[in-house]
Amino acid sequence: VQLQASGGGLVQAGDSLRLSCAGSGRTLLSYHVGWFRQAPGKEREFVGAVTRNGHSIHYADSVKDRFTISGDYGKNTVVLQMDSLRPEDTAVYYCGATSKTFRAPQLGVRAREVYDYWGQGTLVTVYS
Repeated sequence: VQLQASGGGLVQAGDSLRLSCAGSGRTLLSYHVGWFRQAPGKEREFVGAVTRNGHSIHYADSVKDRFTISGDYGKNTVVLQMDSLRPEDTAVYYCGATSKTFRAPQLGVRAREVYDYWGQGTLVTVYS
């Protein structure tokens, strides 16, 4: 599967952005799809993920209640809706996909090492 992330931009604190992860080649229903972000000088960190077939959705504590992941599988796309953005949300956002099977998916999808496919990243900059 090939992934393409889009929707990043420059916004003010408190604003919203909607990122999309479009898949091609195979249906994203077959994959766990995760969103990660990487700020300058920092490691890529987990933001949230939707498990295979849209079974469940999980978030990092830092974004819970502000970010929402949804699957638009008719368009083979997974969306990350980001509300109440903060300057510390500034980063390059990546989507990834994995077909691995986890005994505990809610934990497995949080590790960037398990993802086999990555999109190219989209930059989100939040100013105060």
